[in-house]
Amino acid sequence: MTTTPFGKGCHLHLIDGSAFIFRAYHALPPLTRKSDGLPIGAVAGFCNMLHRYVEGNTGPDAPTHVAVIFDKGSHTFRNDLYDQYKANREAMPEDLRPQIPLTRTATEAFNIACKEQEGFEADDIIATLACQARDAGGRVTIISSDKDLMQLVGGGVEMLDAMKNKRIDSDGVFEKFGVGPDRVVDVQALAGDSVDNVPGAPGIGIKTAALLINEYGSLEELLDRAEEIKQPKRRQTLIEKREQIELSKKLVQLDSNMELGFSLDDLGVRDPDADTLLSFLAEMEFRTLSKRVAEQLGKEAPVIADAPAAAPSGGAAPADAPSVADLPFDASAYDCVRDAEALQVWINQIRERGWVAVDTETTGLDEMKADLVGISLAVEPGAACYIPLAHKAEAGSDDLFGSDTLAEGQMDFATALSMLKPVLEDPAILKIGQNMKYDAKIFRRQHGAGFEDGITVAPYDDTMLLSYALFAGQHGHGMDTLSERYLSHSPIPIKSLLGTGKSAITFDRVPIADAVAYAAEDADITLRLWMLFKPQLHQQRVTTVYETLERPLSPVLAKMEMEGVKVDRDTLSRMSNAFAQKMAALEAEIHELAGETFNVGSPKQLGEILFDKMGLEGGKKGKTGAYATGADILEDLATEHDLPARVLDWRQLSKLKSTYTDALQDHIHPETGRVHTSYVQTGANTGRLASTDPNLQNIPIRSEEGRRIREAFVAEEGNVLLALDYSQIELRILAHVAGIDTLKQAFSEGQDIHALTASEMFNVPLSEMTPDIRRQAKAINFGVIYGISGFGLARNLRIPRAEAQGFIDRYFERFPGIRRYMDDTVAFAKEHGYVQTLFGRKIHTPEIAAKGPRAGFAKRAAINAPIQGTAADVIRRAMIRMPEAIAHLPARMLLQVHDELLFEVPESAAEDTIEAARKVMESAADPAVHLDVKLVADAGQGKNWAEAH
Repeated sequence: MTTTPFGKGCHLHLIDGSAFIFRAYHALPPLTRKSDGLPIGAVAGFCNMLHRYVEGNTGPDAPTHVAVIFDKGSHTFRNDLYDQYKANREAMPEDLRPQIPLTRTATEAFNIACKEQEGFEADDIIATLACQARDAGGRVTIISSDKDLMQLVGGGVEMLDAMKNKRIDSDGVFEKFGVGPDRVVDVQALAGDSVDNVPGAPGIGIKTAALLINEYGSLEELLDRAEEIKQPKRRQTLIEKREQIELSKKLVQLDSNMELGFSLDDLGVRDPDADTLLSFLAEMEFRTLSKRVAEQLGKEAPVIADAPAAAPSGGAAPADAPSVADLPFDASAYDCVRDAEALQVWINQIRERGWVAVDTETTGLDEMKADLVGISLAVEPGAACYIPLAHKAEAGSDDLFGSDTLAEGQMDFATALSMLKPVLEDPAILKIGQNMKYDAKIFRRQHGAGFEDGITVAPYDDTMLLSYALFAGQHGHGMDTLSERYLSHSPIPIKSLLGTGKSAITFDRVPIADAVAYAAEDADITLRLWMLFKPQLHQQRVTTVYETLERPLSPVLAKMEMEGVKVDRDTLSRMSNAFAQKMAALEAEIHELAGETFNVGSPKQLGEILFDKMGLEGGKKGKTGAYATGADILEDLATEHDLPARVLDWRQLSKLKSTYTDALQDHIHPETGRVHTSYVQTGANTGRLASTDPNLQNIPIRSEEGRRIREAFVAEEGNVLLALDYSQIELRILAHVAGIDTLKQAFSEGQDIHALTASEMFNVPLSEMTPDIRRQAKAINFGVIYGISGFGLARNLRIPRAEAQGFIDRYFERFPGIRRYMDDTVAFAKEHGYVQTLFGRKIHTPEIAAKGPRAGFAKRAAINAPIQGTAADVIRRAMIRMPEAIAHLPARMLLQVHDELLFEVPESAAEDTIEAARKVMESAADPAVHLDVKLVADAGQGKNWAEAH
């Protein structure tokens, strides 16, 4: 090996190999080598990252020496110190394991030094090399964002977060830890690390640890003077856990004095050998990267068999399918379309390709009120434009808020829309968007542009919904998240254009040049994500989920949202006043029970009353020093004393007043007189819809006050509201999937399922059933679906925990199929990393192998997901079929609340609408799934929602 002497003036780059690997693994979809099916997604991403690194490190600040440092094996000297070190780490994904050796080979193919050492972590090797380089008078850049490496920063050593292109110096370390690099280890020793299972000092986090270290100077000084700590609990922790804290410091302290089998001189930067590198890339079947490297090295690209655009059924994508993830983003290449001639060029390209990514820029997030400001289009990765339509002239020196005069250099609003309308409505052209429902509603509202019915965008694909169908449970589905994860690109933040707080502006005040870079980038990102995600539907076997449950539901929801529901302002106002009076009466009662006046809405003051003054048991203080007074704690205390019970009543009224009777008045649209909620299809991993601005799905119905709020939702004069609600759909699905014959028969015969359960469990004849026993059985029936514990059931029923656990144990004894279903579902989740609904929806379960409190939650979620998800899929199927079923009727579908659909219809057509809607709902599972238990939809009607429900 040739060596380059390392000395003063040299610059060493140390690349955290593991960080590159896992970033690459998570950034790309599962990819396989065409010839033999070998998983190579992480290798492809790793090679792209190495290539970008090599290409980007030129000029006077380029490294003179470089190495990629890897972990070797999982057992290190730290495991000998503490056998639970990193015990919480999840097992390496099976498809990543065979790729690890290939990343080493890739590093060597790029002719970069590749180093690892048995018994030590990569961080220790990096620490040793960084210290050696610093002592030799050189500079060091550690390419990683790992917080453990921040203890090395300073004295010529800095870090670079390559994903964010952010350098981390001593100030950056202080921003992260609240101390300088030389005290990072002390803070980490106190705070511990749940990821690496470093115990630390219980109850002390990063902020508190930094305060203590800054006050006492060092960890050792702090521990020696622990008796001086004023807070009793903290003092006790530091004294009693001293050995544990000292052990933690040994675990987090990097070893910078390793004996290495190589020297800095061996790490000199070397040009890659063209034949070696191209041979490796060809072996991996990386066509795009092979061509790019060959061009740069002046060589002929190796011949690699053509890869199809999509893999065969059930396979993963070919290695080079997502080349859009490799292409750079260049804002200077984006076009600003200012006239009809320029727009026609883009329309011609759209018609030639048959697709276009579309995005709108507006003055706000409320699509029922926001004004259209501009439109962006993209036809190929990197080929995007922005059409400014309604930007205002920039403010003058004496005009703080800008004028209402349109800025120059924009396309005529009506002309642009008249040219785009045929494209947006053309069934032969696929429109592509991110959260396309928003943009579709904006276009639909463009009546003022000379279109009586606005513009109806169809057909369209939605990258947010594609991501949801593919990756539900793995991560969020917002564009920034998807871009960073799958394109390794951080989009321009909207805050950088609009600002924040009171000084924030609307998009029509953004200078056009800035708007072009931001808006065109959005369309560009959306198109790339679509090109990346769409082929994976077939590969991941979720095409049916997307095509029959997600995509067709979006326009149905858009229509419902635009219909809105009428809300009577006077009714809400009267309720607000009544709630205020009840709250005042409750406050007086609470003050009397407490023996003094205090702010009932203050958790801190309430905690002091309950636990300090009244001496109730169960008081626990949080990090702020205040007692916790959440609903769970108050519910436990309510069995012992009236005061916490009254506080719960007061809080419920306060929430009803602030969240609904007051807030709903502000949501009444000034033009329609109706409330227009927005539904989020990706809001829950299971497929359940979420409702926002306002949230109409969480209106309580168990309390009388909560039910009364529905009285404010009314029908127009001459109309009635119809509510159709699935009867116990999740229990019916449970009976089907768990094969519970007793429950199946009960549903088939129309029996009271809760009374039957009570009879089966408690050996009480149906003729002797009491409401209390039935209530207990109902709580267990629904609790089991959500994986309720004995503790949770005890709280719900206000009974001892042992008695509640006895109920659950008897339930499983009587219905053994449910326990079998639970065990099988958890086992499936652990093996496959996801669970499925009966309709094929995948809900990923990344936490299923977790330890500690997260384990219980992950298991409960996995058990519940197929049941709740199947129920969600059923009502989605009903909603998608509903418009056609009621098209001949003067009926409008307005709301969906979990298992319920709400319609508005002339009174004369009510019965016909109920008949048509019930038929759709009760047959919604057919023919995709044949349920052993019949679905039943109960119906009601009335002048308001409360009467109809």
